[in-house]
Amino acid sequence: MRRAQQQLVDALRTHAIRTGEFTLASGRTSSWYVDGRLLTFRGDCVPLVGEAIVEALDAAGIDGFDAVGGLAIGADPVTMAVALATGVRGFAVRKEAKDHGVGGRIAGPLEAGDRVLVVDDTITTGGSLLQAVDAIVDYGARVVGAAALLDRGGEVGAALEERGVPFVPVVTAPDLGFAYGS
Repeated sequence: MRRAQQQLVDALRTHAIRTGEFTLASGRTSSWYVDGRLLTFRGDCVPLVGEAIVEALDAAGIDGFDAVGGLAIGADPVTMAVALATGVRGFAVRKEAKDHGVGGRIAGPLEAGDRVLVVDDTITTGGSLLQAVDAIVDYGARVVGAAALLDRGGEVGAALEERGVPFVPVVTAPDLGFAYGS
């Protein structure tokens, strides 16, 4: 594990991991929970979030994207951390299309044809990440990679591979001392 990734593990343990009984977005129950926003909305952690993702992408050989984004609201601070670290444009994918203003599901400076990195904070099944990938492809951009700060389920890689999208988990459940899917 590289330096920023280890620092991210330490920051997650300090700020975001809770134990008890939790129902996850996937509907599963768990004895541990990571509220990524307790980390990603901290000004003192934003640079670390961006650096850890860039470090993991570099190790996986993923580079050359024009924009970064994901499903609002969990991905928003992650998007901005990567945009800050790389200088690329950030955007958000709305859960539902707006029917006023310019409408649509994309908010921000995404352009058709852009090469996009899709991000999220914490994933179990990856439903939000996959929803964002599909909306971005429908918009006319090309997804060149996907990254999550924490992959707690170990499942989304295969679904992304079917879509031709390489997946990079920055930190995994086992990195934090938990089993995938626990």
